[in-house]
Amino acid sequence: MNITGEKILERPDAKLLMDKVNYFLSAEYQKRMAFREWLDEDKKAEFINGEVILRSPVKRKHWKASTLLSRILGVYASLNDLGEIAVEKALIALTRNDYEPDICFWLSEKTKGFSDDQMIFPAPDFAVEILSRSTAKNDRTIKHQDYAAHGIREYWIIDPNRQLIDQFILIGNDTEYMPAKTHLISQDIKSFVIEGFEIPVAAVFDEQINKTTLQELMKPKQG
Repeated sequence: MNITGEKILERPDAKLLMDKVNYFLSAEYQKRMAFREWLDEDKKAEFINGEVILRSPVKRKHWKASTLLSRILGVYASLNDLGEIAVEKALIALTRNDYEPDICFWLSEKTKGFSDDQMIFPAPDFAVEILSRSTAKNDRTIKHQDYAAHGIREYWIIDPNRQLIDQFILIGNDTEYMPAKTHLISQDIKSFVIEGFEIPVAAVFDEQINKTTLQELMKPKQG
Protein backbone atom coordinates (compact mmCIF):
# COMPACT_ATOMS: atom_id res chain seq x y z
CA MET A 1 0.00 0.00 0.00
CA ASN A 2 1.38 3.41 -0.96
CA ILE A 3 0.97 6.15 1.67
CA THR A 4 1.48 9.55 0.06
CA GLY A 5 2.48 12.77 1.75
CA GLU A 6 -0.77 14.31 0.56
CA LYS A 7 -2.75 11.60 2.36
CA ILE A 8 -0.91 12.25 5.63
CA LEU A 9 -1.46 16.00 5.29
CA GLU A 10 -5.21 15.45 5.12
CA ARG A 11 -5.05 14.66 8.85
CA PRO A 12 -5.28 17.62 11.24
CA ASP A 13 -2.84 15.85 13.58
CA ALA A 14 -0.25 15.28 10.84
CA LYS A 15 2.52 17.10 12.75
CA LEU A 16 1.85 15.17 15.96
CA LEU A 17 1.73 11.93 14.00
CA MET A 18 5.06 12.60 12.28
CA ASP A 19 6.71 13.65 15.56
CA LYS A 20 5.66 10.34 17.09
CA VAL A 21 6.91 8.37 14.10
CA ASN A 22 10.25 10.18 14.15
CA TYR A 23 10.63 9.48 17.86
CA PHE A 24 10.15 5.76 17.36
CA LEU A 25 12.36 5.67 14.27
CA SER A 26 15.16 7.41 16.16
CA ALA A 27 15.01 4.82 18.94
CA GLU A 28 14.85 2.07 16.34
CA TYR A 29 17.94 3.46 14.60
CA GLN A 30 19.95 3.19 17.82
CA LYS A 31 18.83 -0.41 18.18
CA ARG A 32 19.87 -1.05 14.56
CA MET A 33 23.35 0.35 15.18
CA ALA A 34 23.69 -1.93 18.22
CA PHE A 35 22.63 -4.85 16.03
CA ARG A 36 25.41 -4.08 13.57
CA GLU A 37 27.98 -3.89 16.37
CA TRP A 38 26.82 -7.28 17.64
CA LEU A 39 26.70 -8.94 14.22
CA ASP A 40 29.75 -10.82 12.98
CA GLU A 41 30.65 -13.45 10.40
CA ASP A 42 29.54 -16.30 12.65
CA LYS A 43 26.00 -14.99 13.16
CA LYS A 44 23.15 -15.13 10.67
CA ALA A 45 20.55 -12.54 11.57
CA GLU A 46 18.48 -9.72 10.13
CA PHE A 47 17.08 -6.46 11.48
CA ILE A 48 13.45 -6.12 10.43
CA ASN A 49 11.14 -3.32 11.59
CA GLY A 50 12.94 -2.87 14.89
CA GLU A 51 13.43 -6.55 15.70
CA VAL A 52 16.50 -8.78 15.48
CA ILE A 53 15.50 -11.92 13.61
CA LEU A 54 17.84 -14.87 14.09
CA ARG A 55 18.00 -17.27 11.16
CA SER A 56 17.65 -20.96 12.03
CA PRO A 57 19.60 -23.78 10.37
CA VAL A 58 17.91 -24.87 7.15
CA LYS A 59 16.91 -28.22 5.74
CA ARG A 60 18.88 -29.93 2.99
CA LYS A 61 16.32 -29.07 0.31
CA HIS A 62 16.81 -25.39 1.16
CA TRP A 63 20.60 -25.25 0.95
CA LYS A 64 20.60 -27.57 -2.05
CA ALA A 65 18.41 -25.16 -4.05
CA SER A 66 20.65 -22.30 -2.95
CA THR A 67 23.79 -24.20 -3.96
CA LEU A 68 22.46 -25.23 -7.37
CA LEU A 69 21.18 -21.78 -8.33
CA SER A 70 24.22 -19.90 -7.02
CA ARG A 71 26.56 -22.29 -8.83
CA ILE A 72 24.93 -21.80 -12.20
CA LEU A 73 24.35 -18.07 -11.78
CA GLY A 74 27.86 -17.45 -10.48
CA VAL A 75 29.51 -19.22 -13.42
CA TYR A 76 27.26 -17.50 -15.96
CA ALA A 77 27.84 -14.04 -14.49
CA SER A 78 31.59 -14.59 -14.29
CA LEU A 79 31.91 -15.87 -17.86
CA ASN A 80 30.00 -12.87 -19.16
CA ASP A 81 31.46 -10.23 -16.81
CA LEU A 82 27.98 -9.23 -15.65
CA GLY A 83 28.51 -8.62 -11.95
CA GLU A 84 28.90 -10.31 -8.57
CA ILE A 85 26.87 -12.85 -6.64
CA ALA A 86 26.74 -13.32 -2.86
CA VAL A 87 25.21 -16.28 -1.08
CA GLU A 88 23.46 -16.06 2.32
CA LYS A 89 25.90 -13.95 4.32
CA ALA A 90 25.87 -10.60 2.51
CA LEU A 91 24.12 -7.94 4.60
CA ILE A 92 22.15 -5.47 2.51
CA ALA A 93 21.16 -2.17 4.12
CA LEU A 94 17.89 -0.57 3.09
CA THR A 95 16.61 2.64 4.64
CA ARG A 96 15.07 0.95 7.68
CA ASN A 97 16.02 -2.72 7.63
CA ASP A 98 19.07 -4.95 7.22
CA TYR A 99 18.62 -8.26 5.39
CA GLU A 100 20.71 -11.29 4.45
CA PRO A 101 18.96 -12.66 1.34
CA ASP A 102 19.71 -16.24 0.35
CA ILE A 103 21.22 -14.98 -2.92
CA CYS A 104 22.07 -11.45 -4.10
CA PHE A 105 23.36 -10.23 -7.43
CA TRP A 106 24.72 -6.79 -8.29
CA LEU A 107 25.37 -5.70 -11.86
CA SER A 108 28.98 -4.78 -12.53
CA GLU A 109 28.45 -1.01 -12.44
CA LYS A 110 27.36 -1.28 -8.79
CA THR A 111 30.26 -3.47 -7.70
CA LYS A 112 33.02 -1.09 -8.79
CA GLY A 113 32.99 0.61 -5.40
CA PHE A 114 32.97 -2.57 -3.33
CA SER A 115 35.99 -3.30 -1.12
CA ASP A 116 37.29 -6.63 0.15
CA ASP A 117 36.68 -5.63 3.77
CA GLN A 118 33.16 -4.35 3.15
CA MET A 119 30.42 -5.93 5.30
CA ILE A 120 27.34 -3.83 4.52
CA PHE A 121 26.10 -3.55 0.94
CA PRO A 122 23.53 -1.55 -1.03
CA ALA A 123 20.36 -2.98 -2.48
CA PRO A 124 21.19 -5.57 -5.14
CA ASP A 125 19.67 -5.65 -8.62
CA PHE A 126 18.43 -9.21 -8.12
CA ALA A 127 17.55 -11.08 -4.92
CA VAL A 128 16.44 -14.60 -4.10
CA GLU A 129 14.75 -15.97 -1.00
CA ILE A 130 14.17 -19.69 -0.49
CA LEU A 131 11.11 -20.44 1.57
CA SER A 132 11.23 -22.20 4.90
CA ARG A 133 8.60 -22.41 7.61
CA SER A 134 10.26 -19.71 9.72
CA THR A 135 10.91 -17.21 6.89
CA ALA A 136 8.00 -17.64 4.47
CA LYS A 137 5.78 -14.92 5.95
CA ASN A 138 8.48 -12.24 5.87
CA ASP A 139 9.68 -13.36 2.43
CA ARG A 140 6.19 -12.87 1.00
CA THR A 141 5.23 -9.70 2.88
CA ILE A 142 7.78 -7.35 4.46
CA LYS A 143 10.69 -8.30 2.21
CA HIS A 144 8.49 -8.30 -0.89
CA GLN A 145 7.35 -4.75 -0.15
CA ASP A 146 10.74 -3.48 1.03
CA TYR A 147 12.71 -4.95 -1.87
CA ALA A 148 10.36 -3.33 -4.37
CA ALA A 149 10.36 0.04 -2.57
CA HIS A 150 14.18 0.11 -2.72
CA GLY A 151 14.51 -0.71 -6.40
CA ILE A 152 15.54 -4.37 -6.30
CA ARG A 153 14.42 -4.90 -9.86
CA GLU A 154 13.96 -8.65 -9.75
CA TYR A 155 12.98 -10.92 -6.86
CA TRP A 156 12.65 -14.70 -6.95
CA ILE A 157 10.90 -16.65 -4.22
CA ILE A 158 11.82 -20.32 -4.48
CA ASP A 159 9.51 -22.91 -2.95
CA PRO A 160 11.55 -26.11 -2.46
CA ASN A 161 8.50 -28.07 -1.31
CA ARG A 162 6.41 -27.38 -4.42
CA GLN A 163 9.49 -27.03 -6.64
CA LEU A 164 8.50 -23.78 -8.28
CA ILE A 165 9.75 -20.19 -8.53
CA ASP A 166 7.67 -17.02 -8.20
CA GLN A 167 9.30 -14.23 -10.21
CA PHE A 168 8.60 -10.58 -9.40
CA ILE A 169 9.87 -7.66 -11.47
CA LEU A 170 9.83 -3.86 -11.32
CA ILE A 171 8.99 -1.94 -14.46
CA GLY A 172 10.42 1.54 -14.96
CA ASN A 173 10.16 3.66 -11.81
CA ASP A 174 7.54 1.48 -10.15
CA THR A 175 7.88 0.86 -6.41
CA GLU A 176 5.62 -2.20 -6.37
CA TYR A 177 6.29 -5.48 -8.12
CA MET A 178 4.18 -6.71 -10.97
CA PRO A 179 2.00 -9.70 -10.01
CA ALA A 180 4.04 -12.86 -9.65
CA LYS A 181 4.79 -15.01 -12.65
CA THR A 182 4.95 -18.57 -11.35
CA HIS A 183 7.33 -20.98 -13.07
CA LEU A 184 6.76 -24.70 -12.54
CA ILE A 185 9.46 -27.36 -12.56
CA SER A 186 8.57 -28.34 -16.13
CA GLN A 187 9.18 -24.79 -17.39
CA ASP A 188 12.08 -22.43 -18.04
CA ILE A 189 12.67 -19.14 -16.27
CA LYS A 190 14.34 -16.12 -17.86
CA SER A 191 15.83 -13.32 -15.80
CA PHE A 192 14.58 -9.79 -16.37
CA VAL A 193 17.77 -8.21 -15.01
CA ILE A 194 20.59 -10.63 -15.83
CA GLU A 195 21.03 -10.50 -19.58
CA GLY A 196 20.68 -13.85 -21.34
CA PHE A 197 20.22 -15.86 -18.14
CA GLU A 198 17.55 -18.44 -18.91
CA ILE A 199 17.48 -21.86 -17.26
CA PRO A 200 15.11 -24.75 -16.62
CA VAL A 201 13.43 -24.42 -13.24
CA ALA A 202 14.45 -28.03 -12.67
CA ALA A 203 18.10 -26.94 -12.66
CA VAL A 204 17.46 -25.40 -9.23
CA PHE A 205 16.25 -28.70 -7.79
CA ASP A 206 17.98 -31.49 -9.74
CA GLU A 207 21.75 -32.03 -9.65
CA GLN A 208 22.01 -33.71 -13.06
CA ILE A 209 19.87 -31.13 -14.84
CA ASN A 210 21.92 -28.43 -13.16
CA LYS A 211 25.15 -29.95 -14.50
CA THR A 212 23.71 -30.27 -18.01
CA THR A 213 22.48 -26.68 -17.96
CA LEU A 214 25.84 -25.47 -16.69
CA GLN A 215 27.63 -27.29 -19.50
CA GLU A 216 25.35 -25.61 -22.04
CA LEU A 217 25.98 -22.17 -20.57
CA MET A 218 29.74 -22.73 -20.67
CA LYS A 219 29.79 -23.54 -24.37
CA PRO A 220 31.28 -20.77 -26.52
CA LYS A 221 28.62 -18.65 -28.15
CA GLN A 222 28.29 -19.17 -31.87
CA GLY A 223 29.31 -16.09 -33.76
